[in-house]
Amino acid sequence: MKATTKEVAKAILDELWEQFLRRVSYAKIYTSLVLEKGGKVVNDHIAIRTLNTHTGEQPEGIRAMSHIFKCLDYKSMGSYKFQKKKLNAIHLEHVDMGLPKIFVSQLEVSELPEWAQSLIKENVKDTPYLLSDHAIELLMRLSKDGCLTEEAAEILIYEIAGYFRRPWKIPSKEAILKLNDVSQYAAWVLLHGNSINHFTALINKQGVKEWPDIQSTCKALEEAGVPMKERIEGKEGSILRQSSTQAVKEMVEVINDDGEVGQIIWTYAYYELAERGFIEENGEKKLFQGFLGEQASHLFDITRTRDN
Repeated sequence: MKATTKEVAKAILDELWEQFLRRVSYAKIYTSLVLEKGGKVVNDHIAIRTLNTHTGEQPEGIRAMSHIFKCLDYKSMGSYKFQKKKLNAIHLEHVDMGLPKIFVSQLEVSELPEWAQSLIKENVKDTPYLLSDHAIELLMRLSKDGCLTEEAAEILIYEIAGYFRRPWKIPSKEAILKLNDVSQYAAWVLLHGNSINHFTALINKQGVKEWPDIQSTCKALEEAGVPMKERIEGKEGSILRQSSTQAVKEMVEVINDDGEVGQIIWTYAYYELAERGFIEENGEKKLFQGFLGEQASHLFDITRTRDN
């Protein structure tokens, strides 16, 4: 039996979703509520954060993610710039639109103050590449042939799912606290590395009669005790409306001043909600598939923390 590229990509994304559900209780609550109502949980996109600087053996910035997803039949479809946050981003779409889009952003480390650049580079310079030579060989074969044996596919799925974690050494607490003052994004990535930043429910495919739109869905989550973002980004009837839960917090390992491993509490991930409107393309009405820079900029701030 053979596994196709689409089947391998779906299996990887399903495993990442399961990992995410174990860490983000708010996504689990959403899933339970929707399924209880007879609806469907359909993820619109997945977001990942990266650092555009030398990261040892791992490719830098967006390339750290795009080189994997492009072998899984994803293609770059849009690019975005967030000047104030010193970020650039792209989104990738699978040839089968039933699979979620991938939104990958990168911090332009060279635009930070020199002391911040040095702190980041020191922490990531010796990063190992988390995929084995065998996994890379299988990924190349899948990209070329469009399928793998089931046994080979299982190996590849396991390795790629394991790529989405912190690949570099445990950062120092001092570095995290200092960096957080100039870029909460930088502090977050040093702590969480390649971990998924968020998944996003597509409200259009939710299929819950009582919650026909993003507004009613947000209200239902709030009533279920889920802390939500204060406002919905995008006006009613616009091509994209987005909101999210607040970010869950986790105990994360850091190196204390005495050189010993300690822990601090920090934001991890949130679950986002997206409602897409229609656009006309070549005389045909279709759902808008891109992203709006201003909205995404506000959503980056969900992981901001001032508790530390």
